[in-house]
Amino acid sequence: MPFVMYQALNRGIGWLARGIATLGGLVLIVLIVMTSLSITGRALIFLGLGPVKGDFELVEAGVAFAVFAFMPWCQYNRGHARVDLFQPVFGAFLNKLIDLIADVMMFVAAYVIAWRLYLGMIDKLNYRETTFILQFEIWWSYAASFVGAAAFVLVSAFCILRSLRALLGKPTDVTA
Repeated sequence: MPFVMYQALNRGIGWLARGIATLGGLVLIVLIVMTSLSITGRALIFLGLGPVKGDFELVEAGVAFAVFAFMPWCQYNRGHARVDLFQPVFGAFLNKLIDLIADVMMFVAAYVIAWRLYLGMIDKLNYRETTFILQFEIWWSYAASFVGAAAFVLVSAFCILRSLRALLGKPTDVTA
């Protein structure tokens, strides 16, 4: 793959990962505001206020989406936990090989997570299961989370390409 094409792909994947993580962050901010209002409403019940109806259902769905929304950004930036105890004694080639193996393993994990989340979403869709208080369909939460999981798969596939290029001595930095 020519470097110009790789640069464009890198920018696109970076934009996707950053964009979905930003969306996840905005959802968390909304959840924080809603939770604060709900707690305040509970505290001021004597004034006729009350909690936000279904607040815990909304928090559950929103946090699930946010977790999946942050995973692509974390993978793109190599932010997942890693054990680099022996990294200083290994040479550059072996470290790049380990990065490639780790990226392949993360891709497999991302794919399995997305696949199982998709099957769960289809199951919830078929049974029309709803939440207890708000009565919104649970598959909506699964679908929102699946967007992040699908992005995680795409970003993980790109990271394999990036690690492979590094292993082969090809440039991977978009500023090169």
